[in-house]
Amino acid sequence: MKLYTRTAGTGLPLVLLHAFPLSSAMWLAQRGGLAAGCQVVTPDLRGFGGSRLGDDEPSLDAMADDVAELLDTFGLEKAVVGGLSMGGYVTMALARRHPSRLAGVILANTKAAPDTPEAAANRETVARRLLDGGDLLDTVPNLLGATSLERRAMVVGRVRGLVGAAPAQAAAWAQRAMAARPDSFDTLRGLTVPALVIAGDEDQIIPTAEVEAMTKAIPDARLVVIGNAGHLSAIETPETFNRAVTSFLTDLS
Repeated sequence: MKLYTRTAGTGLPLVLLHAFPLSSAMWLAQRGGLAAGCQVVTPDLRGFGGSRLGDDEPSLDAMADDVAELLDTFGLEKAVVGGLSMGGYVTMALARRHPSRLAGVILANTKAAPDTPEAAANRETVARRLLDGGDLLDTVPNLLGATSLERRAMVVGRVRGLVGAAPAQAAAWAQRAMAARPDSFDTLRGLTVPALVIAGDEDQIIPTAEVEAMTKAIPDARLVVIGNAGHLSAIETPETFNRAVTSFLTDLS
């Protein structure tokens, strides 16, 4: 599956995978802030933004294979691959299916544990509602931290615009793909490259305990908890997010 991609900069390849239900547009501040030191590659995952959905059954593995194909397209044997939320799930799937393509891993506002039966059932309910004409705008307050909701009107407006642009078919497909994802702790324990784990101290979706458990499972990992940030830390606090990534990449190189 060919993915529509926005890129910036040259140097160490850094592939960033977006959150649900956004697109590569969410990485605007990263393309601007990180391009001085690396080649930032930000694809639209299948069905979102400018990428086709295709006819495959819902699967994070399919998304991960798309990213491996993207690396081939850019002539990249290896890259640092990072993802936020759903993008983190895809990154872990890539680590499971294509570990030799990784030079490093960034996992932001995500978790290694699979959905509980209740969470998976809720995803199916949301998928059906979307296909019946519903939208996802009611999820915006949960995606953002209290500081953003109270003080960052421009951030709230931008996230509402990104969420509102999500195609219903793609969002439903992705919900079902995430509901079916496996436990990724064994994958993390087997990582042979360094990892950066990022959390927001106001994240309402990923509890701190989940982030800490994921960090402990990785042989070579550092954890950065960003203050005044919710589930979309790269959008809410881009300067702090970028500093954490820059420090990681500097040590990696």
